[in-house]
Amino acid sequence: MPRTSKAKARSGCPVSATLDLLGDRWSLLLVRDMMVRGYRTFREFQHSGEGIASNILADRLQKLEAGGVVVREPAAEDGRSTHYRLTAKGIALAPVLLELLIWGAHYEETDAPCAVIEQMEQNRAAVIAEAVRRWEQRDPTPLIPPFTSNAKSLPKSNSPKGKLKR
Repeated sequence: MPRTSKAKARSGCPVSATLDLLGDRWSLLLVRDMMVRGYRTFREFQHSGEGIASNILADRLQKLEAGGVVVREPAAEDGRSTHYRLTAKGIALAPVLLELLIWGAHYEETDAPCAVIEQMEQNRAAVIAEAVRRWEQRDPTPLIPPFTSNAKSLPKSNSPKGKLKR
């Protein structure tokens, strides 16, 4: 497949090419916020709780747009506002994000409730299909709740070795 970004590739390796586009600290989190949390605006991304500086946020959104992962559109309710939306290339990252989420819950200290992760792990295809359905229908309803340290209702997967069993 042809490269959509203007940067010269380090190699012909698909992993290298993908990391050129998505390998920084913020890009996949922005994709996650669009795909899973239903965020669409600069303000929503800025207040997501990740602590991204506004100049970095603007740069990453521009980089994702240039790479064909997101598109910028006028908001339907107010044409002066801008909404960011995943493209088909962006929503195709759903399986990757799901696997990163599951892997992270298994091997890193997180606030992700074990029951939520186990449900997603057992129903991968359904989770991905729901993410795609929401994208197709422009449904901004969050797919899963944010994982915060104040979520007390469910046991968490918060051990470096992970509490989820393989």
